[in-house]
Amino acid sequence: MKEGEFRHGIYLTHRAALVDYATPILGSREAAEDIVQDAFIRFVPEKLRAVSGEQALGYLYRIVRNLAFDVLKHRKVEAREEKRDLPYWVAPRAEQTPEQHALFCDAIRHVSKVLAEMPIEARIAVEMHRFGGYTLDEVADHLGISTATAHRYVRQAMLRIAETIEPHPL
Repeated sequence: MKEGEFRHGIYLTHRAALVDYATPILGSREAAEDIVQDAFIRFVPEKLRAVSGEQALGYLYRIVRNLAFDVLKHRKVEAREEKRDLPYWVAPRAEQTPEQHALFCDAIRHVSKVLAEMPIEARIAVEMHRFGGYTLDEVADHLGISTATAHRYVRQAMLRIAETIEPHPL
């Protein structure tokens, strides 16, 4: 029996158990089935030396576990990106009335005025961090300042903006 056929047989024999193993890790049977299929693609064509059935099965379980944890890591990153705390005046939205549009434009003018009155480094720090999505470390590296200074620039700017703009129910 060829090594590929041997591995294919192990996969087919233990497929249901692998799905059952991955389901509690991922929280859904559908995601577990996808992971087990991905594991099959990585497991069967391997050109490794011939190993015993137990070693091959352990290797297959390890592949499933690692792929499941990779999925969980990607989910955390995606959730973190979705939870970005952007100010209300940055988020795109549909305009409902001319009055609301005028109030929103007025708020944007206030923000622009506050940013224009700031020192150039502080303005760049705010724009990079709040609009560009850069981390404070990246902002600090770009400007050649400490991370604490970059944080202070952003915090002071956001406080000035908050003082200038009254929250409007837009």
